[in-house]
Amino acid sequence: MIAPLRQYLLGIVSMLVLGIAKPAAAQIGGRRAFSFLNVPAGAKLAALGGANVSSRDADGTMLFANPALLNQEMDGRLALSYVDYLADISQTSAVYVFNTQRAGRFGVGLNYLSYGEFQQVDASGNVIGEFSVNEYAISVADSYTSGNFTLGGTLKLAVSGIAGNHSVGVLADMGALFKHPEQDFTVGLAVRNLGYQLKPYTGSSREPMPLNVELGTSFKPEHLPFRFSLTAHHLQQLDIVYLDPTQSTQLDENGNPILPKKSLGDKIARHFAVGGELLLSKNLHLRVGYNHLTRRELRLVDVGGGAGFSFGAMIRISQFQLDYTRAGYHASGAANYFTIARNIDSLFTKEK
Repeated sequence: MIAPLRQYLLGIVSMLVLGIAKPAAAQIGGRRAFSFLNVPAGAKLAALGGANVSSRDADGTMLFANPALLNQEMDGRLALSYVDYLADISQTSAVYVFNTQRAGRFGVGLNYLSYGEFQQVDASGNVIGEFSVNEYAISVADSYTSGNFTLGGTLKLAVSGIAGNHSVGVLADMGALFKHPEQDFTVGLAVRNLGYQLKPYTGSSREPMPLNVELGTSFKPEHLPFRFSLTAHHLQQLDIVYLDPTQSTQLDENGNPILPKKSLGDKIARHFAVGGELLLSKNLHLRVGYNHLTRRELRLVDVGGGAGFSFGAMIRISQFQLDYTRAGYHASGAANYFTIARNIDSLFTKEK
């Protein structure tokens, strides 16, 4: 039977799913508040294509992708991540997982994104100072396992700040995971970022939340040291294709740009991310990923560079787990992800 606290948490999440969620708009980019919640917060998730809801191990940062990925291997572990994006943009996250006898297994997380400092000018263009732009979210996740199935829920408080002005929202994730009892095979489902904007930036006009419905699977053949993952994201809407009118070279009779037609194949392909892990040993994993949506939207007209591709590695040294990923987002550069994790409960146990 589910403990009262867990039942209360999942009940709130269910209420948000049924009562607060709004229909998705035609496109997904630049039209929603707190979009940073869909950005990978850990090195492993970034290495597997930036979208994965089924890869289950001791990496606590994966609860940002699917709360049902919480498991006993994460108990007592603290994971810290840092992402060095282009320019002065950086992201920092922290996750700690612990298990309780009555309330179940919890994961507490913090996700902070800084866009750096900007010059503040008046109406005449005179510099009058500087201001900062940042966003962060505090989350609490809980999971419950029964047999081969795990259910999880997360509550999040998100805050976005620009030059002293703030927007606040409450969001929730729901996740489910099936783990095969004998084989290394999992199937995950996550409904993320459902919620409500408590305080908009200006006036009473509230923005929709960055809803993301994901379904994925991970599978490792019995005699092959390679785990393959396939994840479909943004399943709540079919058409997530954006065509930039400024890149069109043809005009109609009225001088408006003629956009190329959207193909069904491109609409489907943009929903998928693939990833793979080469398991050389328990202490060394190599990872690679590809996200077609990132590739199509962030590549230049004539140059794709490494946009959409990611490469990473995991190394265990003594009690520490170190993860590194280099993810391509633009032809001019890439993001570097660093994650370090350790079981900190064992430190206090040894002292006692």
